[in-house]
Amino acid sequence: MIEIRQISPTRRQLKEFTHFHIDLYKDNPYFVPPLVVDDLETLNPEKNPAFDFCEADYFMAYRDGIPVGRIAAIINRQVNESSGEKTARFGFVDFIDDKEVSGALLARVEQWALEKGMEKVIGPLSFTDLDKEGCLIEGFDQLSTMATIYNYPYYPAHFEHHGYVKESDWVEYLIAIPDGIPEKHLRIAEIVKKKFGLKVVKYKSRRKIKEDYGKALFHLINDAYKDLYQFSRLTDRQIDKYIDDYLNLLDLDLVTIITDAEGTIVGIGISMPSMSRALQKSRGRFFPTGWWHLLKGLKGKNDRVDLLLVAVRPDYQAKGVNALLFVDLIPQYIKKGFKWAESNPEMEGNAKVQNQWEAFNPTLNKRRRSYVKYLVERPAETELAKAEQ
Repeated sequence: MIEIRQISPTRRQLKEFTHFHIDLYKDNPYFVPPLVVDDLETLNPEKNPAFDFCEADYFMAYRDGIPVGRIAAIINRQVNESSGEKTARFGFVDFIDDKEVSGALLARVEQWALEKGMEKVIGPLSFTDLDKEGCLIEGFDQLSTMATIYNYPYYPAHFEHHGYVKESDWVEYLIAIPDGIPEKHLRIAEIVKKKFGLKVVKYKSRRKIKEDYGKALFHLINDAYKDLYQFSRLTDRQIDKYIDDYLNLLDLDLVTIITDAEGTIVGIGISMPSMSRALQKSRGRFFPTGWWHLLKGLKGKNDRVDLLLVAVRPDYQAKGVNALLFVDLIPQYIKKGFKWAESNPEMEGNAKVQNQWEAFNPTLNKRRRSYVKYLVERPAETELAKAEQ
């Protein structure tokens, strides 16, 4: 018999919720654990500013007192208000290969959603787009990244068995770092600079980049990503937290800012040495020795770089701004010994983003999916049923 218990957002219970995930994958060579402290803050209503417009509850499944699954039920009111829909999300979902377990977890989220007046459930999604999202459906034999979800191959079949269907897919690419800057990009970069008066801006001081472009960087992300699937606009409190938490970790050689002639930011490219092996060795913990592995991941020898984000202001998209980013970043990749770059998840229909990789002969190495289940009859279905009678 499966028992579903609600998990209170205390540190002790949230650690149990987080460590179940890590323990489930402890022998998997492709799984990359989260940084535990990050997950604990994300799940804590007192630490995560997304709770200004989100609500969530957490549940774990037990059999004979032993944990066998976990799931989060989330409502992002900001997205619902902008879309006009009544949607709940499920996220942080993991379970053993037992459909009774996955069914009990999903049923609990569906019950929760109905009690909140929601009409459908989608997932796996988290609170916002800067969190991890999407169920892996291809690429189970590929090393995961710090910014993405890894799950066992049985997960998609479980979701489909319980009535969930595809809503949207993301794709990810593995890209070989070229020996030099492609001639095409050099030519386009020069044209774009002259035509629009654009400049490449680099920094050596984290304090200075924060002062000059910290908030502007995230406002640019809001503008560039506003039309993407389930996008949740970052608030000032979220922006302040991201600036405090993450800008200090970046290698500024791998941060490229593009501005117009007046110094207004119009594009940003941020990369980071892959932390996948370091997180595996640390098992997501700082102590007692995890900090050493994480430091080596940031500063040590590494042949892979993660392309964390590329954002271009909408009025400059499809105008060659990306060429400026590549012209600046490729020499840095070569200098630091990177052989491979891995893209972050991109919507499968986002041709603007995917076209930028064409010159590098990318390999599509992963695909992930969000699923949807309607909890109430949709008006279109009701009209169709009437017409068929």
